[in-house]
Amino acid sequence: MFRDLSVISYGTSAVVFSVLSVMVATRYLRRDIDRALFLASFVTAIWAAALVTQSLWSQPGFFIRYLLELLRDTAWLLLIFAILRDSFRQAKFTGQLRKTLGFATAALIAALMVLGTLEFIFNADLVSGKTKLIGQIALSLLGLSLIEQIWRNSPTLSRSSVKYLCIGTATIFAYDFFMFADALLFGQVADSFWDARGFVNAALVPMFAVNIINTRKQPVDFQLSRSAVFHAGTLLIAGGYLLLLAIGGYYVRSLGGKWGDALQVLFITIALTFLVTLIMSRRLRGRLMVFISQNFFDYKYDYREEWLRMTRELANLSNDPPLPERAIRILADLVESNAGAIWIKSDQNNYQLEGSVNIATPKYTTIDGDSELVRLFQTKEWIIDLREYREDPLSYDLLELPEAITNTPDAWLIIPLFLGNELYGIAMVGIPYAKVVLNWENFDLIKVVARQTCNLLAQADAQNRLSRAMQFEAVSKASAFMVHDLKTLIAQLSLLVKNAPKHRDNPAFIDDMISTTEHAVRKMSNLVDHIRKPVTPDEEHRSVLDLTAVVRELVEHKSRRSPAPKLLGDPPPIYICAEQEQLRSVLGHLIQNAQDATPPDGEITLNLKTAKGKVVLFIQDTGTGMTDEFIRTRLFKAFESTKGLTGMGIGAYQAREYIQELGGNIDITSEPGVGSCFSVFIPLVENSDKEAADAEPLPDHDVQKSPRAVN
Repeated sequence: MFRDLSVISYGTSAVVFSVLSVMVATRYLRRDIDRALFLASFVTAIWAAALVTQSLWSQPGFFIRYLLELLRDTAWLLLIFAILRDSFRQAKFTGQLRKTLGFATAALIAALMVLGTLEFIFNADLVSGKTKLIGQIALSLLGLSLIEQIWRNSPTLSRSSVKYLCIGTATIFAYDFFMFADALLFGQVADSFWDARGFVNAALVPMFAVNIINTRKQPVDFQLSRSAVFHAGTLLIAGGYLLLLAIGGYYVRSLGGKWGDALQVLFITIALTFLVTLIMSRRLRGRLMVFISQNFFDYKYDYREEWLRMTRELANLSNDPPLPERAIRILADLVESNAGAIWIKSDQNNYQLEGSVNIATPKYTTIDGDSELVRLFQTKEWIIDLREYREDPLSYDLLELPEAITNTPDAWLIIPLFLGNELYGIAMVGIPYAKVVLNWENFDLIKVVARQTCNLLAQADAQNRLSRAMQFEAVSKASAFMVHDLKTLIAQLSLLVKNAPKHRDNPAFIDDMISTTEHAVRKMSNLVDHIRKPVTPDEEHRSVLDLTAVVRELVEHKSRRSPAPKLLGDPPPIYICAEQEQLRSVLGHLIQNAQDATPPDGEITLNLKTAKGKVVLFIQDTGTGMTDEFIRTRLFKAFESTKGLTGMGIGAYQAREYIQELGGNIDITSEPGVGSCFSVFIPLVENSDKEAADAEPLPDHDVQKSPRAVN
């Protein structure tokens, strides 16, 4: 038994693929790719075991073995399609091409299986052996074509997550292609190819195992930036490796006896796969670049290449990837890293997280504008090395870092981004994948590049602000076209009022008055729904208000439609300083949003709490909810509407702007399918004149309707 090389070859393959399938089934079945890999491993183990039993006991027959061959190819093709579905959710991959390849693959497999089944049932040779070989070759070519599409069209940042799967699967199909092509050429499958096939498949299992173990790690592809020495060195090393490979293959064949040909094929296949894996290793390339820079050049960087690369990245006018993420990648590449985050100064002088790449950010990401880190950067343009900081905090005068940075794993460098002499942003770079020793040259280049990227970020922000201002101006101009309609409505209503004393007893006049009034109401409602001119009241128009009374009145008014909002508990009078009509409009808008997003059988609750000189109004619903990306990028962005012509997208923007004018803010927590909670913070009035606030009750009138917050 052990003298038959095919038994050992396919027996080894059956064992290792069985172990792989057990490992995947017991620990890694959370993604479609994991489940597809389990199926491919399981079917391959059965296929290899069947070939072992056929060599030992001549069972199973040809039909079962041919069917298992097709099922094995199908399982690996399903893994490729799972990679396609997972990798191209954000890539520009033609859907028609994907459907065409999928249809062609399914049709070919179905045709081969049907023909094989009919031959088995009727015991007749419907197709020749060469036709079956051509079918196997076609399956191999389809598999290689799909893998080529994955690699060519996948985003650069996501290639590394499927690299080992692609290499392993491509090796399986490439080996089958050469084996069946050789068989088609010479009329039979070569023993060397057939005997080594099981070993080749088994040798690829570690690649699949490494991929599933690191399935949650998503490093970015290394950006090659320089130089002829690196390329020449790579070619020399690869040439020397191939020369040794040829010599080794010759001696393996000479000393291998009967197994010489198969061992030579096995040795060359494994060695070439190992070479491709080394060439594609980012860690090895990064270390080689650092070694070349330190030992063959006076300066660490090829500044011409660095400047050209940065110019190309910043000159890209598209938003794929977004500009903050490109700025992170530019800074990270300078120190052989592939991860980082960036914070930009907001209108409230805090620093908001604008983007991150390959790094897990904590839940609370805002950096206080009054933190020690910000005060340090405002006086010194330092780059903080967190490794040095942890080893010797005294070197940074016991600086207290924000939690947004200390709670971020794998953080390494903190880089200030200056716009002139003003601290515009803060960048953080993750731990590099090659050991880098920093000196003055690194710090100088990082500072220069940081200033250049900051200028572009500020320019993009200014352009966005100008665009919003132009949009508001367009709204103001558009409202002028409504004046004519409003004047017409006023004239109609004025005429009714004038003629009412004379014709109040005329039934025809009453009918006309009702019709005219209905038309006016309908016309004004349409005008209000389509355009709402924001009005910012001056501080002199503000007065002391009882927020509890305002909320109770709004709850009562909004209870006319489902779901009716409910005020929890019995809160006491809470006094704030605001303009009454504007405050009613803003809070009514938020409640209206909750009703729009919540089904009639849902629930909307309001709750008032006071703490540290502020009152917090919680508006919580069980509606559709929003994603974190939507809240961060679109919720409070003017003119972003999901309602088409019925909404102008300024409601949520206006609400937050007015609350911030009062000295407060609006925070949101939401989860799709669960609901949302808007937290409205408003400063309390110190030593308020409660008698003045209670002297005049709130009027009972409608609150203007405005578009949903998730415009």
